[in-house]
Amino acid sequence: MTQPSRKPLSCFGRLECVFPKGADGLRHTPEQCLPCSEKVECLRTAVQSEDGQIVKEEKLDRAYDSGHIGFLERWSRRKKFQQRQQKRPKLARWLRFFRK
Repeated sequence: MTQPSRKPLSCFGRLECVFPKGADGLRHTPEQCLPCSEKVECLRTAVQSEDGQIVKEEKLDRAYDSGHIGFLERWSRRKKFQQRQQKRPKLARWLRFFRK
């Protein structure tokens, strides 16, 4: 059986709403998101979106700062991130600023 489709919440998949940076510089799920039944899919959507690239870059920087990866590995991965962004249409990059 399929479940009836519900209208998604206005915060669904928005990175700064569902996974904001805390005072310690790390990202945390807010308290109001914990009881939500859609939280897993919402976080997954936010991290896989274009804005989720920020999370991946932050993770890469933390790994470099802690010594888990070296300079060349960090440089290589950052270059891959930039190449992926350049492949996307320019319009798609600007649309994220106009989302409600």
